[in-house]
Amino acid sequence: MMLFPGATERPAQHGTLQSLLSRGVTSVEGQAQCKRCGARKAIAYDLESKFRELHDYIVMNRHAMYNRAPKAWRLPVLPNCDACGQKGSMWPEIASDKREINWLFLFLGEMLGCCTLEQLKYFCMNNGQHHRTGAKDRVLYYAYIEMSNQLFSFD
Repeated sequence: MMLFPGATERPAQHGTLQSLLSRGVTSVEGQAQCKRCGARKAIAYDLESKFRELHDYIVMNRHAMYNRAPKAWRLPVLPNCDACGQKGSMWPEIASDKREINWLFLFLGEMLGCCTLEQLKYFCMNNGQHHRTGAKDRVLYYAYIEMSNQLFSFD
């Protein structure tokens, strides 16, 4: 069962950018909730432009990351709350069931760093990167690289 427009039958995986665009998937949406007032809102990202932005960043900086996520990925800048005005308080809603996490939404919003280490290990396990132990910044780095490779391979 596919929970999101970009998802595949396999957990924590999605199609290539080309296949998603050819199926009419041009934006990816998810929910966020304010940590202060509890207000919820939908957030949508343009698939192609957000991916190109992330892809360009990774291509330009990957050699300097040394297999570790940069600070911007570890401590994501969260959206502001429209209801109460609190800056950076809109935390993405992440499903408690790891099979139902909207990975593409978190990736495009550069909010994979909001996931727990356990959730990130689940993602990596389902994508050929097995981490029984490991620092969160390393597992987070692999999650970003794998998400990018699923959309458009670097190799």
